[in-house]
Amino acid sequence: MRGSVVGTAVTLAAGTLLTAAMTTASASVPTTAPVRARPGQPVLVDCFFHRNVRPNDFILACGDGNSRLTGLHWTQWSPDGAKAIGVNMVNDCKPYCAAGTFHAYPVVIRLSGEQSWKKHPYFLRFANLSLTYPGARPDTFKPVMNYPLWD
Repeated sequence: MRGSVVGTAVTLAAGTLLTAAMTTASASVPTTAPVRARPGQPVLVDCFFHRNVRPNDFILACGDGNSRLTGLHWTQWSPDGAKAIGVNMVNDCKPYCAAGTFHAYPVVIRLSGEQSWKKHPYFLRFANLSLTYPGARPDTFKPVMNYPLWD
Protein backbone atom coordinates (compact mmCIF):
# COMPACT_ATOMS: atom_id res chain seq x y z
CA MET A 1 0.00 0.00 0.00
CA ARG A 2 2.84 2.38 0.91
CA GLY A 3 4.50 1.95 -2.53
CA SER A 4 1.20 2.73 -4.24
CA VAL A 5 0.82 5.99 -2.29
CA VAL A 6 4.41 7.03 -3.06
CA GLY A 7 3.94 6.18 -6.76
CA THR A 8 0.73 8.21 -6.91
CA ALA A 9 2.38 11.16 -5.17
CA VAL A 10 5.32 11.07 -7.59
CA THR A 11 2.99 10.89 -10.59
CA LEU A 12 0.90 13.81 -9.31
CA ALA A 13 4.00 15.90 -8.60
CA ALA A 14 5.41 15.18 -12.07
CA GLY A 15 2.08 16.10 -13.64
CA THR A 16 1.95 19.35 -11.69
CA LEU A 17 5.50 20.28 -12.74
CA LEU A 18 4.78 19.42 -16.37
CA THR A 19 1.61 21.51 -16.33
CA ALA A 20 3.48 24.44 -14.77
CA ALA A 21 6.26 24.16 -17.34
CA MET A 22 3.81 24.06 -20.24
CA THR A 23 1.86 27.01 -18.88
CA THR A 24 5.05 29.03 -18.43
CA ALA A 25 6.29 28.11 -21.91
CA SER A 26 3.03 29.05 -23.58
CA ALA A 27 2.79 32.27 -21.60
CA SER A 28 6.25 33.33 -22.76
CA VAL A 29 5.38 33.25 -26.46
CA PRO A 30 5.48 36.87 -27.61
CA THR A 31 2.10 38.12 -28.70
CA THR A 32 1.51 41.45 -30.27
CA ALA A 33 -1.83 42.82 -31.29
CA PRO A 34 -2.03 43.03 -35.06
CA VAL A 35 -1.78 46.54 -36.42
CA ARG A 36 -4.62 47.14 -38.83
CA ALA A 37 -3.72 48.59 -42.20
CA ARG A 38 -5.45 51.80 -43.11
CA PRO A 39 -6.76 52.27 -46.66
CA GLY A 40 -3.85 52.92 -48.99
CA GLN A 41 -1.30 51.75 -46.40
CA PRO A 42 0.88 48.91 -47.69
CA VAL A 43 1.43 45.74 -45.67
CA LEU A 44 4.30 43.34 -45.17
CA VAL A 45 3.13 39.77 -45.77
CA ASP A 46 4.73 37.18 -43.45
CA CYS A 47 5.36 33.44 -43.78
CA PHE A 48 1.83 32.66 -42.62
CA PHE A 49 0.31 35.12 -45.12
CA HIS A 50 -0.67 37.56 -42.37
CA ARG A 51 -0.55 41.25 -43.20
CA ASN A 52 1.73 43.30 -40.96
CA VAL A 53 2.27 47.00 -40.45
CA ARG A 54 5.50 48.01 -38.69
CA PRO A 55 6.19 44.55 -37.20
CA ASN A 56 8.67 44.16 -34.32
CA ASP A 57 10.19 41.08 -35.94
CA PHE A 58 10.00 39.26 -39.26
CA ILE A 59 11.12 35.78 -40.36
CA LEU A 60 13.14 35.84 -43.56
CA ALA A 61 13.79 32.09 -43.84
CA CYS A 62 10.26 30.69 -43.67
CA GLY A 63 11.28 27.09 -44.28
CA ASP A 64 13.70 26.70 -41.39
CA GLY A 65 13.69 29.98 -39.41
CA ASN A 66 17.48 30.34 -39.73
CA SER A 67 17.28 34.05 -40.57
CA ARG A 68 15.05 36.49 -38.68
CA LEU A 69 14.83 40.27 -38.30
CA THR A 70 14.33 41.36 -34.68
CA GLY A 71 14.08 44.59 -32.69
CA LEU A 72 12.76 46.53 -35.67
CA HIS A 73 12.39 50.29 -35.22
CA TRP A 74 10.53 51.80 -38.16
CA THR A 75 11.32 55.36 -39.21
CA GLN A 76 9.16 55.33 -42.35
CA TRP A 77 6.07 53.40 -43.50
CA SER A 78 4.23 54.74 -46.53
CA PRO A 79 3.32 53.81 -50.12
CA ASP A 80 6.72 55.24 -51.09
CA GLY A 81 8.50 52.59 -49.01
CA ALA A 82 9.41 51.66 -45.47
CA LYS A 83 12.67 51.89 -43.55
CA ALA A 84 13.79 50.39 -40.24
CA ILE A 85 16.86 49.52 -38.25
CA GLY A 86 17.15 46.23 -36.43
CA VAL A 87 19.13 43.03 -36.06
CA ASN A 88 19.38 40.10 -38.45
CA MET A 89 19.71 36.88 -36.41
CA VAL A 90 21.38 34.34 -38.70
CA ASN A 91 22.20 30.71 -37.94
CA ASP A 92 25.73 29.78 -39.05
CA CYS A 93 24.56 26.15 -39.51
CA LYS A 94 27.95 24.84 -38.31
CA PRO A 95 28.41 21.91 -38.24
CA TYR A 96 24.76 21.69 -39.39
CA CYS A 97 21.74 23.95 -38.85
CA ALA A 98 20.18 22.08 -35.92
CA ALA A 99 23.49 22.39 -34.03
CA GLY A 100 24.37 25.84 -35.36
CA THR A 101 24.70 29.12 -33.50
CA PHE A 102 22.69 32.27 -34.15
CA HIS A 103 24.70 35.47 -34.63
CA ALA A 104 23.37 39.04 -34.46
CA TYR A 105 24.14 41.50 -37.26
CA PRO A 106 22.93 45.13 -37.14
CA VAL A 107 21.06 45.92 -40.32
CA VAL A 108 19.11 48.65 -42.12
CA ILE A 109 15.89 47.34 -43.69
CA ARG A 110 14.16 48.90 -46.68
CA LEU A 111 10.84 47.78 -48.15
CA SER A 112 9.76 48.84 -51.63
CA GLY A 113 7.82 47.82 -54.73
CA GLU A 114 4.28 48.34 -53.57
CA GLN A 115 1.86 46.14 -55.52
CA SER A 116 -1.52 44.53 -55.18
CA TRP A 117 -1.51 41.34 -53.07
CA LYS A 118 -2.74 38.34 -55.10
CA LYS A 119 -4.39 36.68 -52.09
CA HIS A 120 -6.26 39.87 -51.10
CA PRO A 121 -6.16 42.28 -54.06
CA TYR A 122 -7.73 45.09 -52.02
CA PHE A 123 -4.50 45.25 -49.97
CA LEU A 124 -1.24 46.67 -51.26
CA ARG A 125 1.91 44.86 -50.17
CA PHE A 126 5.63 45.49 -50.32
CA ALA A 127 7.26 43.22 -52.91
CA ASN A 128 10.97 43.81 -52.17
CA LEU A 129 13.15 43.80 -49.07
CA SER A 130 16.69 45.16 -48.94
CA LEU A 131 19.13 44.58 -46.07
CA THR A 132 22.19 46.80 -45.67
CA TYR A 133 24.88 45.60 -43.23
CA PRO A 134 26.80 48.65 -41.95
CA GLY A 135 29.37 46.45 -40.17
CA ALA A 136 29.81 42.71 -39.77
CA ARG A 137 27.69 40.36 -41.86
CA PRO A 138 27.41 36.59 -42.44
CA ASP A 139 30.31 35.13 -44.42
CA THR A 140 28.41 34.54 -47.65
CA PHE A 141 26.41 37.79 -47.60
CA LYS A 142 27.13 40.94 -49.62
CA PRO A 143 27.03 44.37 -47.90
CA VAL A 144 23.56 44.84 -49.45
CA MET A 145 21.21 41.88 -49.91
CA ASN A 146 17.97 42.15 -51.90
CA TYR A 147 15.08 39.72 -51.58
CA PRO A 148 11.75 39.44 -53.39
CA LEU A 149 8.91 39.02 -50.89
CA TRP A 150 6.25 36.33 -51.17
CA ASP A 151 2.81 37.04 -52.51
